[in-house]
Amino acid sequence: MAELPEYYFRIRENGAFVFRVDTENRQRRIELDQIAVVNLNKSEIKPHGQTRLSQRDMDEITAWMHKRQALLALRDIDDIHRAIDYLNTTAHWAQSRATPDQLDEVTDALLLAMHDLRTVLVRKKADRLK
Repeated sequence: MAELPEYYFRIRENGAFVFRVDTENRQRRIELDQIAVVNLNKSEIKPHGQTRLSQRDMDEITAWMHKRQALLALRDIDDIHRAIDYLNTTAHWAQSRATPDQLDEVTDALLLAMHDLRTVLVRKKADRLK
């Protein structure tokens, strides 16, 4: 059996629950003891219950936070590149395959979303050129 990590991070929307992995018990079962809650939005680490976090705990949690934030940043930019692809495929769909009823269903929502996006992008570009 592969060596288990000392810590397990159960991902949640804005962070994780942190568990210490314990296999050193009589039954040789894997036990997860929650030791902390991480909030990435606030960069907070809160001990769970009466748990006192060691320096090693804090170092491991902080390292995980940095790795997780880097991964989320990569996903964000990947999502934007996918959005560009979706816009291109949507344009092709609208031009080549969409029925009049389908176009009626989505045209106003798409035009408003694209107008909003264009407004934000133009303003941000102007701010960068100042």
